[in-house]
Amino acid sequence: MSRRIRLLTRYPVITATVIVGIVVLSLDLAELDRASRWLATLYVSAIIVWTLIGMIRDVMHGRVGLDVLAVVAMVATLAVGEYVASLIIVLMLSGGEALEDYASRRAKKELTALLDRSPQIAHVIVHPADTSSDEVEDAAADDVRVGDVLLVRPSEIVPVDGVLLSDSGSFDESSLTGESMPVSRSAGEDVLSGAINGSRAVRIRAVRKSSDSQYQQIVALVRDAQESRAPVVRLADRFAIPFTAVSLVIAGAAWGLSGDPTRFAEVLVLATPCPLLIAAPVAFLGGLSRAAKAGIIIKGGAVIEQLARVRSAAFDKTGTLTQGQPTLVEVRAADGFDADEVLRLAASAEQYSSHVLAEGIRRAAADRGLEIDAATEAGEVATNGVTAMIDGRTVVVGKPAYIAALAPDTVRAVLEAGHAAAYVAIDGRFAGVLILADDVRPESGAVVAWLRRNGVERVVMLTGDARATADSIAGEIGITEVHAELLPPEKVHLAAGLRPRPVLMVGDGVNDAPVLAAADIGIAMGAKGATAAGDAADAVILKDSLAKVVDAVAIGRHTLQVAYTAIWIGIAISIALMLVATTGLIPAVAGALIQELVDLATILYALRALTGPPTRLALSSTVTSGALVEGEDVAFAVRKPRRSFPG
Repeated sequence: MSRRIRLLTRYPVITATVIVGIVVLSLDLAELDRASRWLATLYVSAIIVWTLIGMIRDVMHGRVGLDVLAVVAMVATLAVGEYVASLIIVLMLSGGEALEDYASRRAKKELTALLDRSPQIAHVIVHPADTSSDEVEDAAADDVRVGDVLLVRPSEIVPVDGVLLSDSGSFDESSLTGESMPVSRSAGEDVLSGAINGSRAVRIRAVRKSSDSQYQQIVALVRDAQESRAPVVRLADRFAIPFTAVSLVIAGAAWGLSGDPTRFAEVLVLATPCPLLIAAPVAFLGGLSRAAKAGIIIKGGAVIEQLARVRSAAFDKTGTLTQGQPTLVEVRAADGFDADEVLRLAASAEQYSSHVLAEGIRRAAADRGLEIDAATEAGEVATNGVTAMIDGRTVVVGKPAYIAALAPDTVRAVLEAGHAAAYVAIDGRFAGVLILADDVRPESGAVVAWLRRNGVERVVMLTGDARATADSIAGEIGITEVHAELLPPEKVHLAAGLRPRPVLMVGDGVNDAPVLAAADIGIAMGAKGATAAGDAADAVILKDSLAKVVDAVAIGRHTLQVAYTAIWIGIAISIALMLVATTGLIPAVAGALIQELVDLATILYALRALTGPPTRLALSSTVTSGALVEGEDVAFAVRKPRRSFPG
């Protein structure tokens, strides 16, 4: 009963119109025609006034919409005495809003599922030092502090980002990455908030507060996407004036040729604009939902329209076109310095850097058993390097030009193809070079090839890395235009000057945030938690795969195609029915009812945006040395990783 009451109060205009309609028909049956006509006229007139107020507000905000047709149709039906038809028009308009609401909730299912699953409760272990004790205190997820030890029971949602303390665990990360298969984690590995625990209770140590955790960042992105004003209203408005003009011309011609003003009302009843107002928004919401299900959070319908029209694409290199997991290949110590000492001090300084190479340096030092010391002072110059005071010594790690400015005896290293270098200065003297290799993502070449084949005319690389490394990676994946050794402002300037537009920029990490914000469409590889990049971007890829860029573009194009097709279906059917109505074959009441079927048809078509042709790049099962292999859509081969050598 309460559910029925909620439905009645959710759509008050529908409820009121149905009640008025029943009373009007009852009065007609009682042969109280005058009373029924006055009741219908007063009610519909009130709806007309309310609609006119809304139209005036729209005009004040610079929008001329399609409501004028509905108002003219209601006035015309009242003028010719078709008051039952006028009530049906009101019911049709309000019913169209209800259909849109239902279709929108259906289209936003994947988005709202993320919001509904937001973790609320955490089980904080009271005595974390006692591994045999599972005594817990329940706390709000927002109250969990960094360092708290939590118990996550079977099938529960991980409340905050943490490190696994139990020996092993299995987690469903499908809501985060789109990956349907559970993933296994071992002690010491990261566990993301929003993941669903498997069949065993596990312990984790919180490493971030709830507001800083991966899932809450995704929820914030989803909320922004839902609240953004999609271009679908503007899309419908593009057709408003011509459709209104055509409808009025047909209705006026029908009146003029027949001499019967009723014919004017009968035509306009079939010109009501519900298909244009409803179908396109539903299509765009469907596209947003489909993208979320694929592991891509798109921040609003405007981004979908831009993705559909993209003509140039720019890529960062490290962590975007490459895997972002650099491996130390060699330590080339300068004269007077020990290789292990150079690596130890560099790794100690790199604790304070967010650059992807820093992680590889720290990992290499840990693998060799080198002790990493804390700094008394530390600071980072974004994209240039990091400076730290370690054991009373000034250690600087960074780009060659930056190090050379501090240590004039710096010697540039000769690098093999695909290698990157971090230069080290200690106490103002050049101490050596750390050589790292970062393998190309196996899907990078296929993504670039797909974009070129599908209308993206220009593909470029924008990177802060050395020219030789950038050229090597670009040649391997088929990019011919490379801009290397760039600072963030230079990336922004180059992205702003790229033609043709719109320009898509793909990157990850803090240093990519400015150029992602400056591009027409910025896509962040957000699987590794690059918060600044995710905030600046228009779309965030939750799974660590560049192939999702292809998914985003393909979903954008399919969604825009569905939206336009739905609009044209509504226009075509409406005009065809209007032409039939000029002959007098469709009475006003029947026309109003038929228009409801037109609404339903266009909405059902618009829901096709929830599905579409396969967009993924198919990974071939054959592992070769760089050859591309045929697959079900676009196939690529996995290259053998470079071998790491001790330095």
